[in-house]
Amino acid sequence: MLALFPCLQTTGGVQQSGIIAWNALARQECLAASYFSYCRWPSTAHTGEPILGSQDRLVHATSKAATVRAALTGRWRATDIIVWHVSLLKLLPLFRLHPVRITLFLHGVEAWQRLDYITRAALRRVNLILTNSDYTWHRFLTLHPEQADTPHATVHLGLGDGPLPGETKPQAPPSALMLSRLSRGEDYKGHREMIAAWPLVLERIPTAELWIAGDGDLRHELERLTRARGLEQYVRFWGYVAEEQKEALLRRSRCLALPSRGEGFGLVYLEAMRLGRPCLVSTLDAGREVVNPPHAGLSAHPGDPVALADAICRLLSAEPEWQSWSQAARQRYESHFTASQFQQRLLRAWNDPASSSG
Repeated sequence: MLALFPCLQTTGGVQQSGIIAWNALARQECLAASYFSYCRWPSTAHTGEPILGSQDRLVHATSKAATVRAALTGRWRATDIIVWHVSLLKLLPLFRLHPVRITLFLHGVEAWQRLDYITRAALRRVNLILTNSDYTWHRFLTLHPEQADTPHATVHLGLGDGPLPGETKPQAPPSALMLSRLSRGEDYKGHREMIAAWPLVLERIPTAELWIAGDGDLRHELERLTRARGLEQYVRFWGYVAEEQKEALLRRSRCLALPSRGEGFGLVYLEAMRLGRPCLVSTLDAGREVVNPPHAGLSAHPGDPVALADAICRLLSAEPEWQSWSQAARQRYESHFTASQFQQRLLRAWNDPASSSG
C-alpha cells in the first residue's frame, strides 16, 4: 500500500484525519506500507497519537520539487494507493505503478471546483471514492457528473477516544463561540452573518457575548464591522488559540456557532460535542449531517438574521432544553464520532465499499 497525504506545518482537519486514517491502514497492513507527504509532521500533531511506521516507510518531501524527485527516484511497490487530497492525484504517474487500485478521499471545498486537466485525467483512474459526508459527494458530482458511476462510500470522520474529563458547566456571561481560521479564502464560515444578527440577540439577552477565536487576513475587516455596529463590548476576538485554550473556551461557552455555507464536514463540531456543547450549523452544508439538528443543536439559514438570532438565543438559554442538547451532543459524539469509529468505517469502506453506510 502507498498512502499519499498532504502535510502542512500547521495541522488542519485534512491532516488530522489523515494521521488517524494512516494509523488504521498501517495496522491493517502490518506496517508493510509506504507513507508519503509534502513536509514533516510532528510525531503526534493534534491527534494525541504517534504516526505509525518506521522511518524507512515514512517519506517526507519539503517542497514540490522534492516531492517530484522523491516520487521519481524511489523504488515503489504497491497494489493499492490511497490519496488523501484531490490535488495529490497528479503525482500518481510519477510512481510508475501499474496495475494498481486507487482510492481517493474527498474532504470538501477542494473538490468543489473545476480541476485542471492533469488531475481530471488522473481522476479517471480512481477505482473508489470516499467522502467525509454525503454533502461533499453530491456537491462534487454537480461539477463532475462523469464520476457518478465510480464506486463510492461516505465515511464520516472522527477524533479522540471519548469524552474529556473535567468540569464542563458553562460560565457567565452566556457566550457563543466561533472557531475557525479567519481567512479571506474561507469567508463563508458565518462570521459576518453572526455579527449582523448579534444586535437581535442582545435585545433578548443583554449580556450575551460572541467569541471569535482564530486569526488570519479577514480578522481586521471583521473587527471593523464590529466597531461599525457598536458591538465592541459584546463581540470578543481571541486571535490564534492553542489546543489548551481552545478547549478552555469551549468549556466556558454555551454553544459552538458556525453557520457556514460550505463545510464538507467540520471537525470543530466534534470538538464541541465531545464537551457536551450543542452547535449552531447552517441549513446549507454538511454541518447538518454531523449535528443532526435539532438533536444535538440547531440549524439556521446564514442569510436570515432573525432565524440566526432565534437559534442563538435558544442555545444560550439556561432552560432544561439546553441540558437535553448538551447530553445529546455528547452522546452523539460518543456513539458515532470517535477516532476508532472513524477508523472502523474507513477500513470497512476500503475493504468492501458496498458494505459501508458512512
